[in-house]
Amino acid sequence: MMSSGLLKVPASTANLGPGFDSIGLAFSLYLTVEVKKADRWAFSHRSALLNGLPEDEQHLIAVVAKKTAELRSVVMPPIEAILESDIPLARGLGSSAAAIAAGIEIADKFAGLQLTDAEKLNIGDQFEGHPDNIGASLFGGMVCGVSLGETAEMVKLPAPDIDLIALIPPYELKTEDARNVLPASFSRKDAVLGSAVSNMLVAAFMQHDYETAGRMMERDVFHEPFRTSLIKEFVPARELARSHGAYATVISGAGSTVLTVAPHGKGQGIAGQLREKFNDCDVLELSVDSIGPEWIQSGE
Repeated sequence: MMSSGLLKVPASTANLGPGFDSIGLAFSLYLTVEVKKADRWAFSHRSALLNGLPEDEQHLIAVVAKKTAELRSVVMPPIEAILESDIPLARGLGSSAAAIAAGIEIADKFAGLQLTDAEKLNIGDQFEGHPDNIGASLFGGMVCGVSLGETAEMVKLPAPDIDLIALIPPYELKTEDARNVLPASFSRKDAVLGSAVSNMLVAAFMQHDYETAGRMMERDVFHEPFRTSLIKEFVPARELARSHGAYATVISGAGSTVLTVAPHGKGQGIAGQLREKFNDCDVLELSVDSIGPEWIQSGE
């Protein structure tokens, strides 16, 4: 049973266009948690991105850790944790999923739960409601999954050999607001098209056919047509990135981040073009994280 450690958890993007609430991809932004057993719950935050978050057991990591242990009829011992993060909040980059994954991992090690991967996924899915971001943050790489209510199913796909560029606008887009613009239902024709495009997307990624995957990423019917008006940078960023050889540009999760997928080696050039045009946005060059949560240090 662990008594101290340093945990690193990756950020993630969800959907990749048509894989609505079912496809996730982990990448190289991280939440880092320096944690040790303590007499009381206490959280401190070294990163400005985390300002204003709770500093006691109301913190999301504490809520998740306590619930995870409770599901095994174990009492989670209090911890002190120091957090650093380069994952912007409310930008569609999986900040809450990273925190949930951290809570699960901390409970597993500090309460001696010995959870299976399936148990970790099911717990994460209960908090998130879908296995895309949480699956990617828990296991790294690209994942495809489905929430079935009490349980979730997930398959880890081959990690794609691509460059990623995140265009992060200076404004937040709450998931609730992004959900409210979506229609309550779809016609059978649109539902068939949407699921077929998503099937093609997964098949293309499994074959490392990134040209086809890119075309499918830009054919979503489930959410992007309705969220485009909420993110003014989306359409011009897609057009600019495409003109410089990108495979595709999509909304990351619910937004507001716009994510471009590019051939390996082309990310830097495309990022430079995006910085020049969108000088009020942050533009980050990222890579796929295939590892998932990693205990960099641990002590008994």
